[in-house]
Amino acid sequence: MSASTDASPARRGRPGYDREQVLSVAVTLFNEQGYDATSVADLASRLGLTKSALYHHFDSKEQLLALALDEALDGLEGVLDAPEAAAGSAVERLGAVLRGAVRVLVDKLPYVTLLLRVRGNSDVERAALERRRAFDHRVAALVAEAQHAGEMRADVDGAVATRLVFGMVNSIVEWYRPGGPVDRERLAHDVVAVALDGMRTR
Repeated sequence: MSASTDASPARRGRPGYDREQVLSVAVTLFNEQGYDATSVADLASRLGLTKSALYHHFDSKEQLLALALDEALDGLEGVLDAPEAAAGSAVERLGAVLRGAVRVLVDKLPYVTLLLRVRGNSDVERAALERRRAFDHRVAALVAEAQHAGEMRADVDGAVATRLVFGMVNSIVEWYRPGGPVDRERLAHDVVAVALDGMRTR
């Protein structure tokens, strides 16, 4: 190899990011700074890209938000449509949904964290909130089915119970750390035990 080759400057150009990597970095930055406070320039700087190179991957900051929220919501909605959520008694199906929701939260922690922080400030955020409400309604219907079957206490309002249970599930984003002492499956077990044992009929 010649001396002139050794002394040549490093190749200039975009770092090798694909769309998923750009989205992941964007979600991290949105969670750190807040979506509204994060500019395209901030994101380009974090990635080491020019703004024009960033637009090579995505049309806008809002498109990044929409895709990130879809990632979380698709995971949660998939839990309701999974085979284990369609088999067994209503309370067994509810347990499967709760375990699945915890797994999605752990596996997609930054995306679910972002979802839980949206406030409906744009069409994208309002659409995400509508999908969250639809998810909650389907879970509340499952709670009501379990109550009507005599599997869960009827003296607890089903919609309130659903809110309380998912308040507990959603709080995981505030303290759970991947690689910590509690693994995903243990966490899913503990959530179901705490949530359902208090609501089961005796």
